[in-house]
Amino acid sequence: MQIRLLTLVIAAVLTTAGVTNLRAEEPVTKAFVNGEGPGWVSLGKDDFTKVNSNDDTWTFHEDGLIECTGKPVSVTRSVKQYTNFELVCQWRHLKNAGNSGIFVWTIPSSLEKLTGPGLPQGIEVQVLDLGYKEQYEKGGNRKADWFTCHGDVFPVGAAKMTPFPPTAPNGARSFPTKELSKGTGEWNHYYVRAINGEVRLWVNGEEVSGGTGCSPATGFLCLESEGSPVEFRGLKIRELP
Repeated sequence: MQIRLLTLVIAAVLTTAGVTNLRAEEPVTKAFVNGEGPGWVSLGKDDFTKVNSNDDTWTFHEDGLIECTGKPVSVTRSVKQYTNFELVCQWRHLKNAGNSGIFVWTIPSSLEKLTGPGLPQGIEVQVLDLGYKEQYEKGGNRKADWFTCHGDVFPVGAAKMTPFPPTAPNGARSFPTKELSKGTGEWNHYYVRAINGEVRLWVNGEEVSGGTGCSPATGFLCLESEGSPVEFRGLKIRELP
C-alpha cells in the first residue's frame, strides 16, 4: 500500500512538473483593447469625408478594411469632431519604408486650407514602417535621431503638446518607451485614449507614448495618405464624457 502510494505521489510530481514546463514555454498573451462592448462604434465610409485626396485614394470595404494608395499626400477626415474618446485599429504598410499617421485632434481651419497636397495641423500619432529610418539616412548625410518607427506622438504646426518622456532631441515628440512595431506586411495594433487634452498610445498591447496639455483637445479624426500604400482595419471609436 505504501509503495503504491509513493508511486502515485511521484507520478503526480512528475505530471505537475511537466505542466509547469509546458506553461513556461507558452507565449505570454497580451491584453488588447479591441473595441468590444457598450459604446464602441465601427467607423467606415459614411463616417469619413474627402479633404484633399483623389477619389481613388481611399477605399472603404464592408468588412472594415480601409485601403489607401498613398497618393497624393493628403488626408480623409471624420464627418464629426471628437473630444474625449478611445480608438482602436490595426494598420500595416504594404511597401518598405512606408509613412502614414492618425490625427486624433485636427485643427478645422487647417483642413479648410488644404486645397492641394499636404497635411493639416493637430495632434498626430505616427504610423511608420520599420524601413523608413534606414531609407531616411540613406537619402543623404543626415541622422534619423529625431523620430522613431514605433509610435511617436507629437503636435504638428500650430498645435501644442507636452510630450511624455522619453522625447526627441528637440523635446517636441514623445518617443516610445519600447520598440514594439512589426515590419512591412504585418498587422500592428493601436489603442489610443484621448481625454481632457491628454493622449496615450498603446502599440501591440503595451502603452508606449503620449502627451498632455494638448491644443487642440477637440477636432476631427484624420487618416493620412503619405506616399505609399497602407491599410487599416477594425477602426472603432468610443466617445467618453
